[in-house]
Amino acid sequence: MQWTDEAVILGVKRHGEGSVIAEVMTRTRGRHLGVLRNGRSRNMQPLLQPGNLVEATWRARLEEHIGHFSMEPLNFRAAQLMENAISLNGVQAIGALLRLLPERDPHPHLYDMLNITLDHLGAAAEAGELYVRFELAVLEDLGFGLDLSQCAATGLREELDFVSPKSGRAVCRDAGLPYADRLFRLPEFLKAQSKRAADRDGLIDALRMTQFFLHRHVYEPRGLEPVSARDGFVQSLLAKLPSALDRG
Repeated sequence: MQWTDEAVILGVKRHGEGSVIAEVMTRTRGRHLGVLRNGRSRNMQPLLQPGNLVEATWRARLEEHIGHFSMEPLNFRAAQLMENAISLNGVQAIGALLRLLPERDPHPHLYDMLNITLDHLGAAAEAGELYVRFELAVLEDLGFGLDLSQCAATGLREELDFVSPKSGRAVCRDAGLPYADRLFRLPEFLKAQSKRAADRDGLIDALRMTQFFLHRHVYEPRGLEPVSARDGFVQSLLAKLPSALDRG
C-alpha cells in the first residue's frame, strides 16, 4: 500500500540506530506516523523540525502497519517559528492539540487551519486569535463544540455576552447578568457577525474559556495534563499585547 500527501511535521522519536518515527499531520490521512530511515542524519534533521511543510510518501505492506516514510521539502517554516517564544511555544501547543485526535482520522479543515495558524504565529494578535479558534475547532471535532450562535435561555441571537460553563452555550446579556460571576464572558471577536479583531482582554477571556472546556471534556477524562507549551505560549503572547491601561 502507498499514498502521497502534503503534510506538516509535528515531531519525531528515535527509532533504532539512525532512524526515527516521524509524526505528521496530513490533509487527507489525518495525523499519521511512520518510520523514516536515516532520519537522525545531519542532512535530514533540518527537514524534520516541527512546523515544516513536506510532501510525504508512506508505504507499507498492509494498511495497519506503521509503514515507512520518504519526504521532500515544500516549506522550511520551522526556522521562522524558532525566532520568538510565541511561535516556538505555539507550534508545540498546536501539536499537542492534534495528538488528542485519533491517529489516521482525516480532518482536512484542521489541516488548513494548521497551516494558516503556523504562517501567522509571528504576529501576536493574529496568533492569539487563530490559536483560540484552533482550540475551538479541536473541541468541535472531538464532539464537545461550543454553541455560540444563540442564547441557551431565550433563543435570542443578539447581545450574546456570556457562555455557560455547564452547557457550553451562549447566554444573552439580560439572562446572564444576574449570574455573571458564574459565567464566562464571550469575547467580542468570537461573536457571530463581529468584525472586531481580538484584543488582549478578549484573548484572556477566550483562552480561559477554552482551557476550561478542554480540561473538563478531554484532559481530565483521559487522565492527561496539558503541555507546558500552552502556558508558555499564553504568557509570551500576553507580554506582547498592550493592556487597556497601556492604551489609555
